[in-house]
Amino acid sequence: MSSWRGKYAIGLTGNIATGKSVVRKMLEHLGAYGIDADVLSHRAIMKSSPGYQPVIDTFGQWVLGANGEIDRNKLGELVFKNPDAMMRLETIIHPLVRQALDVLVNKTTHPIVVIEAIKLLESDMHNLCDQVWVTMSSSDLQLERLIEKRNMTRREAEDRINAQLPATAKLTKADVVIENDGSFEKTWKQVYDAWQIITQKEPGFTPVPSKSYGKLDVKRATPESAEQIAVYMSQHSRSKRKMTKDDIMAAFGEKAYMLLMSDEEIIGLLGWQVENLITRVDDVMLTEGLAIQNGLEALMSFVEDSSKELQSEAALLFLPPSLAQHENLWSGLGYQARTVKDLQVKAWQNAVMESMPPGTVLLFKQLRKDRILRPMQ
Repeated sequence: MSSWRGKYAIGLTGNIATGKSVVRKMLEHLGAYGIDADVLSHRAIMKSSPGYQPVIDTFGQWVLGANGEIDRNKLGELVFKNPDAMMRLETIIHPLVRQALDVLVNKTTHPIVVIEAIKLLESDMHNLCDQVWVTMSSSDLQLERLIEKRNMTRREAEDRINAQLPATAKLTKADVVIENDGSFEKTWKQVYDAWQIITQKEPGFTPVPSKSYGKLDVKRATPESAEQIAVYMSQHSRSKRKMTKDDIMAAFGEKAYMLLMSDEEIIGLLGWQVENLITRVDDVMLTEGLAIQNGLEALMSFVEDSSKELQSEAALLFLPPSLAQHENLWSGLGYQARTVKDLQVKAWQNAVMESMPPGTVLLFKQLRKDRILRPMQ
């Protein structure tokens, strides 16, 4: 049994660039509450957070960047090559992450929780969980992902891979192994099959929700809806780009889709994710002729309810100018146009810089005043 009463906890790990986050997203699509413990560790050493000063005291002022924040690249260059330095860093960070996990898991109403952590097995975190899932990929694919997606040199990528436990060591402790060398659809099938076994044992689990708003229904899509979503987006995208099922399946590795339905037909949608306790919305589309206010009110009400269940602190909307121009409508829903500098929390600023698509307008709304990880900003 997990360490949290009433919760079934999946501990998700795997070596770098083996697709842990993709698998966590898949579990979230199915109804799990996902926590990225690695992101919590990053937040723990941000300026004004409890791990900030201990890291400086341990490793020196040289780890600071020009903005006064700890430069994780500088810190990483040291600890990934020095096991003693890594151990000292983990002694600072792991207790803070554990504290944050307790807060998040105890507050969520979701009965099934997935905790993604690259150091799950090297720490005692795996002892908190009911199951351990391990993602696997070939070393060639790991290198390719690190070089292409994280802009590392081959030497940097090899150093990161070699600094971790051999993949075979993790397999011996795995309850579920997810091979992530193929297509998104193949990975999805493995995750779905393992999920079915868990939910059959958890009678209190409820499926992915939907909600009615008058004559409109909003539901959270799963990858089974990929073909239907691709057709709708191809018809309503202003870029007129033809989307395929594979495009949508790949997008499901990063986000979910909220579907606005009428008589079982999609009449609007948006892309949605809660990452690092921050809601991010993009790909907002509505069928031409639909009452914009009714459609957006239904979609955003469902997004906010779902976000609050996931303990999101704030919502960031990345909108096309044609939708952002309805200022009175958005103001009535509590959203205001903002720039990165307007946002007071570093994690919120980082989320905008990481996620904002070019050519979109940023709207912001704070969903909760009591920030769970304060002072872990």
